[in-house]
Amino acid sequence: MTYCLSIMTHEGLVMASDSRTNAGFDDLNVARKMHTFVQPGERVFVVLTSGSLSLSQSVMNLVRASFNAGEGLAQAQSMYEAAREVGQAVRQVSDMDRAALERDSYNFNVHLLLGGQVRGEEPRSFLIYPQGNPLSSTEDSPFLQLGEYKYGRPILDRGIVYNSTSLKVAAKYALLSFDATMRSNVTVGPPIELLMYQKDSFHLDNYRRFYGADAELSVIHALWERSLRHAVEDLPDIHMEPHPEAVSQTVLV
Repeated sequence: MTYCLSIMTHEGLVMASDSRTNAGFDDLNVARKMHTFVQPGERVFVVLTSGSLSLSQSVMNLVRASFNAGEGLAQAQSMYEAAREVGQAVRQVSDMDRAALERDSYNFNVHLLLGGQVRGEEPRSFLIYPQGNPLSSTEDSPFLQLGEYKYGRPILDRGIVYNSTSLKVAAKYALLSFDATMRSNVTVGPPIELLMYQKDSFHLDNYRRFYGADAELSVIHALWERSLRHAVEDLPDIHMEPHPEAVSQTVLV
């Protein structure tokens, strides 16, 4: 019941997440899934969480406490080290809770996306699995997704190119990816958090939280649907031929 997305471009990172934790006919809950950690001028991290809310909260509490104490993410010398630090927090929670959960037939389900930059290297993003191991995005595969990603993936596959997609355009692709997901799956919904990180800025100056009635989001949705319809209508007409059965019947007569 979530959708989280990170996009890596030559200009920086776009991170986005929904806020829906469960959706039913009479039960709708929301919670923030975006967590930020900043040392101005030195390092910036954004973590998006998916899976069991209790597990992700436990992981983030450990990561936050370590960061505030000047350890963990506060000392990581690279984004890979940072991903390993977050993975270690996942393992700590696993050691505490996995056995009890599985004894009652609950899966240990927590996935995270980590994006950011440590001074001295390029911005990077990682997907961190329930076992604590990280998977990195690459220039050839510049975006990572969590949760209900299948509806929002096609537009990213067609549009995101690491070396040529600007940060502002990547943010538009992110919103359209969420629009497609929310249109087809009620378990993903607003508020939508969207963050653009400009490479080498080491600040988080470009952030929006889109609520369901957000006017700008509604305009983008309407313009996109209209553009799609016009694009389809402008395609060449499909050349049609008689069905083979119709041809054979004509010959028999």
